[in-house]
Amino acid sequence: MRILVTGGAGYIGSHTVLALGEAGHEIAIYDNLSTGHEWAVLHGELIVADLSDVSRLRGVMAEKRFDAVIHFAGSIVVPESVTNPIKYYSNNTCNTLSLLRCCLDAGVKHFIFSSTAAVYGIPEGGCVTEDVALQPINPYGASKMMSERMIRDVCTVSGMRYCLLRYFNASGADPSGRIGQATPDATHLIKVACEVATAKRDKLTIFGTDYPTDDGTCVRDYIHVSDLAAAHLSALSHLEKSGESGAFNCGYGAGYSVREVVEAVRKISGVDIQAVEGARRPGDPAMLVADAGRIRAATGWQPQHDSLEMIVRTAYEWERKLSTFQQGGQ
Repeated sequence: MRILVTGGAGYIGSHTVLALGEAGHEIAIYDNLSTGHEWAVLHGELIVADLSDVSRLRGVMAEKRFDAVIHFAGSIVVPESVTNPIKYYSNNTCNTLSLLRCCLDAGVKHFIFSSTAAVYGIPEGGCVTEDVALQPINPYGASKMMSERMIRDVCTVSGMRYCLLRYFNASGADPSGRIGQATPDATHLIKVACEVATAKRDKLTIFGTDYPTDDGTCVRDYIHVSDLAAAHLSALSHLEKSGESGAFNCGYGAGYSVREVVEAVRKISGVDIQAVEGARRPGDPAMLVADAGRIRAATGWQPQHDSLEMIVRTAYEWERKLSTFQQGGQ
């Protein structure tokens, strides 16, 4: 298939591009490189441009006549979305609307959207299905929810088929060490812990130790980024086979606490990383775990790296390699 991947030089996007390329698809990557990296694009043609440049986007899509679009491009830092909501509604919501217009004009058949568990807000209970009410509590989650609604409405009247993939906590790196997370000022726990283990940070903060969980810290569903990339290929195949459009959680259905993650990084790195206790952050649910039965049943997706040890090991090895990358000016 001919596929346009927006944001394909970023963390999750680049791993998906790698999987698409290895599967033999023809790929074009559209990325402004604001947080992505040229070296992370291992397959396809990289087009350095911004989604707000609608004229350029329309020209690329008219020329290449894509069968499918996988839309990763967007801003993802929750605290920043609270202080700068205009950026998030502009980059995440308005740019998605422009992209949808271009898809319709170019006759794109399939649309896969990079969404998030943040659309759920603080749901009751620990394990979340796709049918619970969407109640985002920050502009990041709201901008993604609004994009989801636009995609549903546009596809309903146009016949374009779609999958909304709601990510839980993407983590880890390519098991072969070719690419991994290199986002500046990352906030993801496993990434931060591995930065501490490789002396890039002095310490990490555990935000809240009095939650109603076994050890008092938040519990999250961590999914290996290569499994998440594979979910996109499964969704693409599902749509190509005329599968039903819809929203799908992407997670393992099991969670680990902050303390468990910290201990896993200590064990694998052999470094007694410093973790200090801090106050709760506003809006952090005690537990957020995916019920991912729907994507497994609908698309046949089967995770291959469902292990905290595997996730942490690949993240840590990548962090060590990234130090060499950065020293070499990559």
